[in-house]
Amino acid sequence: MGTEESTGFEPATGDGPPAAEPAAARAASVRTAFEGLLQIRRLTGAGRPDPVAAPAPWELNRPVRAVALALERSGAIPSAVDPSGRRVSAGYRVSSGESAGSVRVEWTGPPGSGAAHDEEALAGCASALRELGWTVLLYRGPRRRRYLEVEPPSGLSGGRGRA
Repeated sequence: MGTEESTGFEPATGDGPPAAEPAAARAASVRTAFEGLLQIRRLTGAGRPDPVAAPAPWELNRPVRAVALALERSGAIPSAVDPSGRRVSAGYRVSSGESAGSVRVEWTGPPGSGAAHDEEALAGCASALRELGWTVLLYRGPRRRRYLEVEPPSGLSGGRGRA
């Protein structure tokens, strides 16, 4: 039995190890998880003109997981770390944002890789998230590194802000 079968699907946040499973198997798992998310949106958003156009309560209660799944589904590459915690590949990194229910997305990589300044990759993440109804704000942090702050759209509020 594989890890996914025993522990459930976990979207890549960019803080885990490099992918161990074959790319085709991972893509199938992501596709299945994303279809489940869309089904949740359809069921919980039945009163809206487009029920899949905005995050569902499930997503608002688990924003880090929801955003990570959306990014992985879009084809964006997650960053990865080795067992010592050292970053070994460039890609997106998803973490809790500064306010409850918000998520921070940055493009990061190994020291000296220049990944933190890849604004085109970060713009691709922003586009993928906006298409799914998230509000995405671009900020400039220390050392001129840009990052995204992702929030539910106005009128929707997160539950407990859990990751």
